[in-house]
Amino acid sequence: MNFKKALNDIRQGKVILVYDFDDREGESDMTVASQYITYETVQMMRKKAGGLICTTTPYDKATEIGLPYMADVYYDDSNRFPLLRAMAPNDIPYDNTKSSFGVTINHRKTYTGITDRDRALTISRFAEVLFQDKPASEIAREIGEEFRSPGHVHLLNATEHILTNRKGHTELCTAMMYMAGVNPSATICEMMGDDGGSMTKKDVIRFADENNIEFITGDQVLGKWEEFKEKNGADY
Repeated sequence: MNFKKALNDIRQGKVILVYDFDDREGESDMTVASQYITYETVQMMRKKAGGLICTTTPYDKATEIGLPYMADVYYDDSNRFPLLRAMAPNDIPYDNTKSSFGVTINHRKTYTGITDRDRALTISRFAEVLFQDKPASEIAREIGEEFRSPGHVHLLNATEHILTNRKGHTELCTAMMYMAGVNPSATICEMMGDDGGSMTKKDVIRFADENNIEFITGDQVLGKWEEFKEKNGADY
């Protein structure tokens, strides 16, 4: 549980493991900086983690370029499709906010979009385009040109003032990217167990030890995040 090493590993494009909280999901996500994703990392997530591979977008970027929460897309179209309103995610047992799920994407140069190489291309290029030093309108135009939706990479939109209103893996892992000084988009995948449920915290720690991967808890992230914001005199 070496937090400094975890940040260094992120800067080097290595995966780390982030556990949220005992009273929330009680799950661990395999996490890597999106800008450093490779098909080998996607393959590792698919084989060793086994959950859903998702890529986070910080709130300000999503808002500036017009990347919506999927719940909002459904709600806005619910007059046409009333079932969408009935299926609103208002009863998530571990979360009192709407789902962080955004749209799904494939890069236009992918074939099916689901292969390890295809998903790596989609994620790495999304992170590259998203964080260009260009006006938001230019970035939005390029994303529209390069990506199609729906696709096989699930985007997750972090909440405004991350780790204030919501403390999910979307926010925890995005905060880790900020603190590591890389582009603040994380690609994450839940660690699944062999019993039909999530991998237990104990088993994740064992996996981390056996594979020389840093394991970080949500409580550690929260503590360091407050220090980071105070030091930088900014909210995110």
